[in-house]
Amino acid sequence: MALAIAVLAIQQGNKTMVNKLTPKEERVMVHKGTEPPFTGKYLDNKETGVYLCKRCGARLYRSSDKFDSHCGWPSFDDEIPGAVKRIPDPDGIRTEIVCANCGAHLGHVFTGEGLTEKNIRHCVNSISLLFVPAAKSDSNEPNDKSPPTQKAYFAGGCFWGVDYWFRTAPGVISVRSGYMGGHVKHPTYEQVCTGNTGHAETVEVVFDPNKTTYEDLAKLFFEIHDPTQRNRQGPDVGNQYRSAVFYIDRQQKETANALIEQLRKKGLSVVTSVSPAGDFWPAEDYHQNYYAKNAGRPYCHFRTKRF
Repeated sequence: MALAIAVLAIQQGNKTMVNKLTPKEERVMVHKGTEPPFTGKYLDNKETGVYLCKRCGARLYRSSDKFDSHCGWPSFDDEIPGAVKRIPDPDGIRTEIVCANCGAHLGHVFTGEGLTEKNIRHCVNSISLLFVPAAKSDSNEPNDKSPPTQKAYFAGGCFWGVDYWFRTAPGVISVRSGYMGGHVKHPTYEQVCTGNTGHAETVEVVFDPNKTTYEDLAKLFFEIHDPTQRNRQGPDVGNQYRSAVFYIDRQQKETANALIEQLRKKGLSVVTSVSPAGDFWPAEDYHQNYYAKNAGRPYCHFRTKRF
């Protein structure tokens, strides 16, 4: 019965609650509990399919992103875009992950462990999940169709401030701080700070193109930092703080270059580089959503109207 409800949820777009929770499920998904390690139903599941939120049926993870971390809970190194929301944990150290559709507690996300190439681990309670095998989900599995999301990558000084501003933008689903543009795999913050890895402090922005546009986000980027400063932003100096746009397709490249040209015509000596996106390495957990965790505001990122 639960499987039938889950398949129906896929077909109906996952916008309503579909499952009544048991007391054990409610303890984890509503009251943010944790099931005992090495006891979860899906810990060793190797089948091909999709993992849904047990509470509302929203698609969360693909089986292709599941891996053995030997931590005692199902682990994934990626989520379906826009499906998972990150929230600073009350302990002030970890980052909680919840279903973006209904807010159900899933577990926690960790970075910098080097367990996979993506260098990230979603540690999820089995009890928060419902698995639909590929044979059941069939062609109804809309992993790449819904929600319609796109990604953008921007570097404009310390990623704490850039992250802060993009979280305020309409249509933005999630923001992650990380590193891009360098030659070292799995760089740490300490390595990037030396300026020797070639990376720039970068934010990954996942957005809904039905609610905003890449151009709107790029305009915001050029207004929340000073694109005329080379290899610095305010008091932060070094090539890791350079102004850069990393594009994922020709349209993003053309949009960024067109905006730079507009600014130059207004008299700004823009030094922002525009280059293809490469590997994005998520930063350590304590950098994610930094100002929300530390009840602060950006010290060198202020919005200045330029368009």
